[in-house]
Amino acid sequence: MNILRILILSLIVFSCKSDPKLNAGLWRAEVPTVAGTLPFFLEIEKEENTLKAFAVNGDEKLAFDTLFISNDSLHLRMELFDAEIIAKISDSTLHGVFSKKMADLSIRQSEFTAVLGEPNRFKTTQNSAGIKEIATQYAVNFIDGDVTYQAVGLFKQNGEKVTGTFLTTTGDYRYLDGVIDGDSLKLSCFDGNHVFLFTAKIEGDKLVNGKFCSSITYLETWEGIADSNAKLPDANTLTYLKPGYTKLDFSFADENGKQISINDEAYNGKITIVQVLGSWCPNCMDETKFLADFSTKHPEIKIIGLAFEKSTDPAFALPKIAKMKKRFGVTYPVLIAGKNDKSDASEKLPMLNKIISFPTTIVIDKKGIVRKVHTGFSGPGTGEYYIQFVEEFNRFIDKLEKE
Repeated sequence: MNILRILILSLIVFSCKSDPKLNAGLWRAEVPTVAGTLPFFLEIEKEENTLKAFAVNGDEKLAFDTLFISNDSLHLRMELFDAEIIAKISDSTLHGVFSKKMADLSIRQSEFTAVLGEPNRFKTTQNSAGIKEIATQYAVNFIDGDVTYQAVGLFKQNGEKVTGTFLTTTGDYRYLDGVIDGDSLKLSCFDGNHVFLFTAKIEGDKLVNGKFCSSITYLETWEGIADSNAKLPDANTLTYLKPGYTKLDFSFADENGKQISINDEAYNGKITIVQVLGSWCPNCMDETKFLADFSTKHPEIKIIGLAFEKSTDPAFALPKIAKMKKRFGVTYPVLIAGKNDKSDASEKLPMLNKIISFPTTIVIDKKGIVRKVHTGFSGPGTGEYYIQFVEEFNRFIDKLEKE
């Protein structure tokens, strides 16, 4: 019997003991990966008799949807990401299992441990005199087998502490938090969907021998060189209409089974934003939060979400979409468009050359003409890049409104 089965069985065995006390505070948690131990912070807050839990990465506190204690075990769930932690409570420690439902609906599991009151995300070995400095921006290459893709590394250093992210053509790697340990950079992020661990050696203006682990078992290598002018291809040029097309054409069902088409009268003569997304996608959640707020401020602008989910079975997909809409205050329709696969999204929107990212955002003018297709989303974790996106987006919509 393997260790995960032993842990799971130990957590669900009936106990006649009363529920143990879960202490509020900051817990340092760990899950093992193929690239080493991934640390993150779990914050438990208590308001009167209610407990809340958050995954903490840099400036972000991401709330778990569900927290409850059964027998001697803590249960934490992030419903949108199909992620769950079940851990036995013992004084100031937690020990159990992290589980996540993957894109193909298979379950991936790993051991989970946490200790209350440990203030350091990464355990370092050097004294303050040995801390190296890194640049604020790097041109980065990630190597995935025979495929190499570009990124821009963005970092802020304060002593040994480092926060930052990586920009890629499909979106950013969200809020990364870590340290400089001797000659090494170490960064991690755990948000229920992303399980990210980055390490690299610092050699002058280069980051070398980099390892990037995601989803516990998947490993890429990477390298970077300091470059204040590093940039990615224009996100508005990667996905585009095929020759001969000027408009979108689609019809998908909403949560009530009603077919909604971009050709419906409701969208005639209206600026319309089509959001290609998945409720399982953290970058999509960043964009959804932005668009929900934008929709409130600009009710005259129409928005349609096209959701590509892990399953198109309404019994599976609709609760996910409903939970996403409730969390972010979404009032625009979100339609079940297909499976969470870029090739399926490309097939459902055949007038486009291809969909290479969730999210992808398509802006349509009052005449129904596609005016812009934006690949990916640079969320709040990217700092000035997010601010720049918001400013450019608002300027472009203002321009279309005046036409």
